[in-house]
Amino acid sequence: MPVKIRLQRHGKKGKPFYWIVAADSRAKRDGRFLEKLGTYNPNSNPAQIDLDIDGAVKWLQNGAQPTDTAKAILSYRGALLKNHLLGGVKKGALTEEQAEEKFQAWLTEKENAVSAKKDALTKAKDAEKAKALEAEKEANAKREAEAKAAQEEAAAEASAEEATEEATNEEE
Repeated sequence: MPVKIRLQRHGKKGKPFYWIVAADSRAKRDGRFLEKLGTYNPNSNPAQIDLDIDGAVKWLQNGAQPTDTAKAILSYRGALLKNHLLGGVKKGALTEEQAEEKFQAWLTEKENAVSAKKDALTKAKDAEKAKALEAEKEANAKREAEAKAAQEEAAAEASAEEATEEATNEEE
């Protein structure tokens, strides 16, 4: 039975949410599956991926072929790396401890990169908010200055009008 690791679409229209599943390649996209390996939510930034790495590696070692998108997700979470390292253990190039150590080092490095990206996104968002606030303050100050100038102009017109009325009253 040819097995594929692929995405199964859930969620509502315009808001996709995917399950990562191992399924018979002849089954429908959203039909029967053999095992649910995780979830993928592309609606958030960065995308949320929850994956059972050991389950994915088990299916990869049994010959399951990931689709292109699933392969990118498995690579991003390290399942393909772990499969590669376990292949090295089988061939005798590495010990299990060395393979696990390399995998954990990679996970730590990846986590640092993701947290740095999240921090950069947060800083950019805060800077954008600060810039918008400054622009709003500037616009408010300009609006207040225009209102004050209009009041002074109205007061000057009123005093000029009063002076004109007084002058006409004195003439009478």
